[in-house]
Amino acid sequence: MAKVYKVEYDRNNCIGAGICAALNPENFKINDDTKADLIGATFNEKTGMWEKEITEEEYEKMMAAAGGCPVLVIHVIDKETGERLV
Repeated sequence: MAKVYKVEYDRNNCIGAGICAALNPENFKINDDTKADLIGATFNEKTGMWEKEITEEEYEKMMAAAGGCPVLVIHVIDKETGERLV
């Protein structure tokens, strides 16, 4: 069974540095307000985060985007264990 990860993105605290979109353009794009959008994500009203699931194939690029974010608003979580990896 393929590993699945959950991405949580706190768009409210994004500063628009654009590193996520540069490192992972398949999942992030810069919007007109200069903040990034997590492509294909849905908003979780309880947490205030944008969320989506990614596969193992997307994992490395998402980890690079999350690690490169200067304000650390992108979080990658192992769905199986619940461990926050970034």
